[in-house]
Amino acid sequence: MAKVAIQNVRKSYGTTDVIHGLNVDINDGEFVVLVGPSGCGKSTLLRMIAGLESITAGEISIGDQVVNHLPPSDRDIAMVFQNYALYPHKTVAANMAFSLRMRGLNREIIEEKVTNAAEILGLTPYLKRYPRALSGGQRQRVAMGRAIVRDPKVFLFDEPLSNLDAKLRVQMRAEIRELHQRLKATTIYVTHDQIEAMTMADKIVVMQDGRIEQIGTPLELYDRPANTFVAGFIGSPAMNLIPATVQCNDDGVFAQMEAGKLEIQTNNLVSEGQKIIVGMRPEVLVPSEAGLSVAVAVVEPTGAETHLVTRSDGQEFMSVLRERSTLKIGQQINLAAPKTSLHIFDAESGNRLEGRS
Repeated sequence: MAKVAIQNVRKSYGTTDVIHGLNVDINDGEFVVLVGPSGCGKSTLLRMIAGLESITAGEISIGDQVVNHLPPSDRDIAMVFQNYALYPHKTVAANMAFSLRMRGLNREIIEEKVTNAAEILGLTPYLKRYPRALSGGQRQRVAMGRAIVRDPKVFLFDEPLSNLDAKLRVQMRAEIRELHQRLKATTIYVTHDQIEAMTMADKIVVMQDGRIEQIGTPLELYDRPANTFVAGFIGSPAMNLIPATVQCNDDGVFAQMEAGKLEIQTNNLVSEGQKIIVGMRPEVLVPSEAGLSVAVAVVEPTGAETHLVTRSDGQEFMSVLRERSTLKIGQQINLAAPKTSLHIFDAESGNRLEGRS
């Protein structure tokens, strides 16, 4: 296994810049997820690490070696694609063994590696089958097995679960995470699904428009998002981000919104009349005797929780209630959240000011 260092890496297509001087250090054995909306540059960055895309500027190192000009075959990496990329005319065993045969390893070593990988992935009963006779999840395991047998320094995953149904995605998330814990392999995983990022990563790199917005552990990003983009992207349902104006009086410091006002922490770097964005996680914004005056618009019972959508003067609020709800559409209620749970952002820059220690 090996550390991966990305230093001031840029990528341009003609005069169009798509990656803008990124810096990321990925430690030996770490599971790092690159996450962001479609077109943010995460797959392009992964392909540059793999050697499938050239680097316009900067430096990528794997272990102690700079790999900028090395072909993919010399980088000692293994990549798992979202479309599996299996040979339809080869059996599972032959698909997994293909790269080893290309390297000229003897038959006994190849059989041993394929057998071990198949046992790890639960593929032993399917080694003689062809891809057309496998389910989507089984095909993805074959693609992972093909990577495992190579015993690479770094595993690269490019949205490997995007073609699977919701239930199978949950299962495969757990299997990939368990596989990482067994192999202790340096892993870089690309997804646009922030739930995958939150549940799988040791460290998350949030990207937007070819730039890094924040790097941290899943809970660091959830508890202290650096800006409104990260705040709105990490968490499901998404954080409520509501424009407000700061009001100060003898009773405290408040965020005045169209629907009413909520008290915010006095250690915020704010002043009277300042324009801010107030971030409220849906699970902390709940019905109360006072607070924001809103009308119930949607009630969504999910079993364990109730998702509540409310509105006031064009502003929309999402709440997650842990108990069963008897609220009716059109009913007027109040919502409130503890001041210690609020996230405060500058309205102009979108950057975090303070709040939620």
